[in-house]
Amino acid sequence: IGLAVRRKHHGLDEEDTEDFTFIVGATLTLLGLIIGFTFSMAVSRYDQRKNFEEQEANAIGTEYVRVDVLPPADAAKVRSLLKTYLDKRISYYDARDKESIPQLNPETAQLQNQLWTAVIAPAKAQPSPLTALVVAGMNDVLNAQGYSQASWWNRIPAAAWILLVTISIFCNLLIGYGVRLKSELLFLILPIVLSISLFLIADIDSPRRGVIHIRAQNLESLAESLK
Repeated sequence: IGLAVRRKHHGLDEEDTEDFTFIVGATLTLLGLIIGFTFSMAVSRYDQRKNFEEQEANAIGTEYVRVDVLPPADAAKVRSLLKTYLDKRISYYDARDKESIPQLNPETAQLQNQLWTAVIAPAKAQPSPLTALVVAGMNDVLNAQGYSQASWWNRIPAAAWILLVTISIFCNLLIGYGVRLKSELLFLILPIVLSISLFLIADIDSPRRGVIHIRAQNLESLAESLK
């Protein structure tokens, strides 16, 4: 579009070229800074989701061991519930469609209630520092799920995307209008580079869709070890 406007209006006058070059340089610099900051935001959120997945696996594995202090019947019940809960959490991380999430969330909440009831009943019957440790471990399991859920909801704000896309469009318009190149194919370099950058940022920021996903490696490893 910028190239078409330049052809229609016969480009820039010589006295405007220096000012135009300054404007293009400043706009491109601003675009580079915003892309860098936005990419940093996406990567930090991606690392946060991975860290919370690791913490969730550690919390479940630790609680699975701690239930040894409970009576055998109660310990067996809690272990069985923990295995089922672990499978649900892996399914949550592996889900790629939004339709399965509304079904997984109520099932996960129901299992959490069952797990809490399973540890709180024997703890009340035989209160001791060891049973209190089991209750605290179950509390860590439930909190870990909440932290993971919050990290998946934490995305790049829509206002940041609007600003990024708007400045990208203006940069391409300015380049097309002011830069004189013998080959028009060279005009495609900036749009392609920007498209790849925006795609990468959006892909990292999207937990379920795209190419880069958060895989439940620690939870899957824990599930294999519990078998």
